[in-house]
Amino acid sequence: MIWNQTAYFGAGAISVIPEELARRGFAKAFVVTDPGLLSTGTVDKVTALLDNAEFAYEVYSDVVPNPTIENVQAGVAAFAASGSDVLIAIGGGSPQDTCKAIGIITANPEFADVRSLEGVAPTKNPSVPIIAVPTTAGTASETTINYVITDAQNHRKFVCVDAHDIPVLAVVDPDMMAGAPVALKAATGLDALTHAIEGYTTAAAWQMSDMFHLTAIQMIARSLRKAVAGDPAAMEEMSIAQYIAGMGYSNVGLGLVHAMAHPLGGFYSAPHGVANGILLAPVMAFNAEATGEKFRNIAEAFGVDGAQSLSLEEARTAAVDAVAQLVEDLHSPTTLRAVGAKEEDLAALAQAAFDDVCCGGNPRDVTVAQIQELYASVY
Repeated sequence: MIWNQTAYFGAGAISVIPEELARRGFAKAFVVTDPGLLSTGTVDKVTALLDNAEFAYEVYSDVVPNPTIENVQAGVAAFAASGSDVLIAIGGGSPQDTCKAIGIITANPEFADVRSLEGVAPTKNPSVPIIAVPTTAGTASETTINYVITDAQNHRKFVCVDAHDIPVLAVVDPDMMAGAPVALKAATGLDALTHAIEGYTTAAAWQMSDMFHLTAIQMIARSLRKAVAGDPAAMEEMSIAQYIAGMGYSNVGLGLVHAMAHPLGGFYSAPHGVANGILLAPVMAFNAEATGEKFRNIAEAFGVDGAQSLSLEEARTAAVDAVAQLVEDLHSPTTLRAVGAKEEDLAALAQAAFDDVCCGGNPRDVTVAQIQELYASVY
């Protein structure tokens, strides 16, 4: 199992960043973020600490949603020009993923085309050291060995899996997440739930990963609604729950929900968490027969009365219904039309999902035709 060397949690945790930079002997930081976080002052919470410590840094804020190959390559060039020796990723999945790609390519320049990093990347050198500061409770990029890049030219997203990319330090501070818009809190929370459920049921799941994933499901089930409504305690619980889910799924993989969500991002720039929310309950229903007793435990985690005494079929239905109800309660989209999908693209989407690296982890074997049927069922 692979995790960060060090992680800090809780309100105000970002205060440790200057001392950690000094202790590790770094001289200048390259801060990777996006324009929105820069404009709202979220990034200032970290850079103010660097200013007070008189620690040199440069901000790179050109990250776009669903970062592209070109976005990564521009970041690699900017990092090289900066003279920095450490990366600080501030943001949700897009800045975190961009930062990982910058760090990996800088240390392994033979992968400068970016596309060659798809799948289990055969890099030889660890990334430039990364300090990851998430601003959403969802992706868990700060503790995973995965990142996702968009190939805009071919309208596809691809997953890179590389133990060399994991940040050396994660700083999970709920105060950095509190200002996120309601819709973003809902979407990223559903991403975290999808990580937990898919990690719990994936083909590679085992006792230790089950421990992480079931705990994360329990925490998300009781805290996500409250976090979206603005409850600080629930937001802190979500910040930890998404990290716990990341500890698990990064080591055992995901499944069909993510395989189907990635093409929606590649084709239409659909927000990843929104796409997961559309697909999670329908794919759970499809997979139910291949999950043993695990859906019973998911139903219990969601507070279904008497879950342990239900028949297996009833328990599985209850788990799917509980997830569907959460998506509805969060007012998250439930159809592909809502993210701009076109009916004529369903066959191409299905093929792209089947080819996605996450598809191989699904607990139930699936065909391209079945994936297309699933897309059509939520169109």
